[in-house]
Amino acid sequence: MTAYSSKPKRFLERLYFQDGGNPIDGICCAGFELKAWRCIPFAEHLIEWLPEYALPEDELAVTHANMYVKLKQAAIRVYTSEKYKKRGEAGEIALHAICRDYFGTLPISNRVFYKSASNDVVKAFDMVHARFPESGGVELWLGESKLYTDTKDAIAEALKSVTEHLEQGFLKQQKLILGPQIPKTTPRYDELVQLFEPQTSLDKFISSGVFVIGIISTSSACGVATQITPEYKAALEKEFAVIRERLEKSGLTKSIRVVLVYVPLADKNAFVTAFDTKLKGLQ
Repeated sequence: MTAYSSKPKRFLERLYFQDGGNPIDGICCAGFELKAWRCIPFAEHLIEWLPEYALPEDELAVTHANMYVKLKQAAIRVYTSEKYKKRGEAGEIALHAICRDYFGTLPISNRVFYKSASNDVVKAFDMVHARFPESGGVELWLGESKLYTDTKDAIAEALKSVTEHLEQGFLKQQKLILGPQIPKTTPRYDELVQLFEPQTSLDKFISSGVFVIGIISTSSACGVATQITPEYKAALEKEFAVIRERLEKSGLTKSIRVVLVYVPLADKNAFVTAFDTKLKGLQ
């Protein structure tokens, strides 16, 4: 998958990371500049990931002659709606970038590419990636992103969505839809696509899965900070402890592997407005 061999330079800074159990969890922050949270630079960084998020691999061949066309195609496929404040694509792209950058996953289904209209809401996993551990085997990284003003609402909705996605009927449907979308150039294609065969037990599908929950929300700590300090990190970890506690109480980690990611925002509304401005500028 040569199109995925190059990635945008890292922007989000990982301030906390724990990989010794289930869940694997971490906090990623956009940081600060001139004593202000980097809202617009964060939105610009998401635009760097836009083609990879919205276009399948065979459309990612970019030259100086088609660069603008590719960006325009990607931007239009995300959404064109004026009701952008309730849309969550900016959070989905952020989660996509974190998994690609920090965990080395590969996209295997660009869900926005398969929408029938730009503003459709797709009822599916927000992210479908694969990862190939050095120890062997394949992992399906299935993401659920929540971009909210209220962090407690975000984790509550994320847990609800993941629980619904684990229902037998939904998983069987997703297997049938996603399997044919996997590019044949994907590493270990035969091994990966077998997980999506109707004859393969859902138990094997789930045991190969890593369910990634991204909470991208307004943070009190981020809203008052002006730089990354030990005090700021400690405040974020307190906020994150509340999110992790909700996950633990849900019981999901007893049956599935989870990666929990928290991305604090100084102002969710300002962030989605900045992203929308950049996106619409390409359309």
